[in-house]
Amino acid sequence: MPKKVQKTTRVSPVNIGFILFAVLLGYIIVVLFFYFKTDKVRGYQVLEGSLSSDNIYEGIALRKETVVQSELAGYVNYFAAEGARVAVGNLVYTVDESGNLLDYMQAEGAGSFSLAPEDLTELRTQIVNYEAAFDAKDFHTVYEFKSALSGTVHKLSNAGILDNIAALSNVSGSTINYLTARDTGIVVYSVDGYETLRPSDITMATFEGERNEKTQMANNALVEAGDAVYKLCTDDNWSIVIPVSAEMSEELFTLEYVRVKFLKNQDVSWGKVERFWDEEGNAFVELQFNNSMQTFCTDRFINIELMLTDESGLKIPVSAIVDRRFFLVPKEYVLTNDSGETFIRKKTYGEDGSETSEVVTVDVYNETETSYYLDDLYLEAGDVLLLENEEDSFTVSSQETLTGVFNINKGYADFKRINVLYQNDEYAIVESNTRYGLNAYDYIVLEAQSVQENEMIYN
Repeated sequence: MPKKVQKTTRVSPVNIGFILFAVLLGYIIVVLFFYFKTDKVRGYQVLEGSLSSDNIYEGIALRKETVVQSELAGYVNYFAAEGARVAVGNLVYTVDESGNLLDYMQAEGAGSFSLAPEDLTELRTQIVNYEAAFDAKDFHTVYEFKSALSGTVHKLSNAGILDNIAALSNVSGSTINYLTARDTGIVVYSVDGYETLRPSDITMATFEGERNEKTQMANNALVEAGDAVYKLCTDDNWSIVIPVSAEMSEELFTLEYVRVKFLKNQDVSWGKVERFWDEEGNAFVELQFNNSMQTFCTDRFINIELMLTDESGLKIPVSAIVDRRFFLVPKEYVLTNDSGETFIRKKTYGEDGSETSEVVTVDVYNETETSYYLDDLYLEAGDVLLLENEEDSFTVSSQETLTGVFNINKGYADFKRINVLYQNDEYAIVESNTRYGLNAYDYIVLEAQSVQENEMIYN
C-alpha cells in the first residue's frame, strides 16, 4: 500500500540581525529628525573684556571774548605772547605810524636775534601740539599753524628789540605808539566772527554749514583805525556745545557732570551739563568748564570724547541676559546641613488633614542682609515655612526680580545672577567673581530665551 505524503509549509527562520538593524535604523532616523527639528542651544564662553562707548563729538567753544580795535592807523607789531595772560597796563602791541620801525627791525634785528631756552620750549610745545592734533582731512589747519608759528617768532624777536627801546625811540621820523591792555585776560591774535555767539544762537547749521574763516593777525601788517588787532578772553569759565540725540541729551543731563577728553592733547576735565533745543527741536548739550580755557583759547571747533564708560569685567552678549523672579525668605528659615546643602522645612498636610513637615533642598541665588532669594521650583506663594523647632513659621509671598544668565557648565541651564556695570546694544560688562554669579571661562546660553530653568542641554 503506497505511503501517503503530506505537504507541509516550510517556515523561514527569523533573522534577528535584520530586525535589530531595522529598529536601530528607525531610532537613528527619529533622533535625527528631532535633532534637526529642534532649535540648538548655543553656548558662549565668558571672558574678561571691556567696553568703550564711541562718544566722539565736534563741539563749538563759547567764551567771553572782547575784540580790541586799533586806535590808530599804521604798522602793528605784537609784544604779548598769544595765549598768555596780560594784566591791565601790560604792553600788547605797538603801532608805527611812519613805517620806519619796519625798516629798523629789518636792518637791526634780521639774523641777529637768538632765542632763550624758554623761547625754544614755547616753539617746541606749539609744534608738538599741532603735530598731535593734525588731521590730513583738515589740511587748512596747516595755514593756521603757519600763521600762528610766524606770529610767535615775530613776538619773540620783537621782545628782544624791546630791550633796545631807547634806540627805537630815537629813530629819525618814527612815531611809535605803545598800546596796553585795558582789561585782564588771555591774548588771542585772530578773530572768526563767533566771538558774540551764545547757546541760543546755535542751530544744526552752525555745525553743518560753511564755517566762518579765521582772520589771523600778523606782525608788521598795516591796519586802519577801528580794525581788529587782537581779542581778549576775559573769563576762565567757558563751554563747548555739541549736537546730540534726544536720548543722549537725557542721559547726559541725568549725569549732571561728565568727564571730557580733549583729543587735541588728551587732557581730561569734568564738564557741567546743560541742555537746550533749537526751534526745529534739535537737541544740544552745553558742557561748562572752569579750567583749560587758556589751553584752547585759539580753537573754536574742538574734538572731544565723552568718557561715559570705560568699564572692564566679564563681557557677555546682551542676548544671554534674562530676568527671573524669586521668593525672598528670611535667612533663619534657610538651613544648612553637614554636607553644605541648603534646605527648608515646609509645612505639609497628611491625607487625614494632620500637619507635618517636609525637608526640601533648595538653591540660593542671591542674598540681602536679612533674606535669601529662592526660586519657585519647590516653592509657591502661600507655602508656610517652619524653623528648626517647628514652632515659628513664615508664609512665602514677597518676590523680587534678579537679572542673570543661564550657566551650562553642569549640562543644564542653571541661573546665575549678574551685576551689569555697563551695556550697549550688543554686549554688557558685568562684575566678576561675585557670590552666586559668574566667573571667567564659564559657559552660558547665548540666547537666554531658547531654554528654561534647569533644562538639560544636549549639544
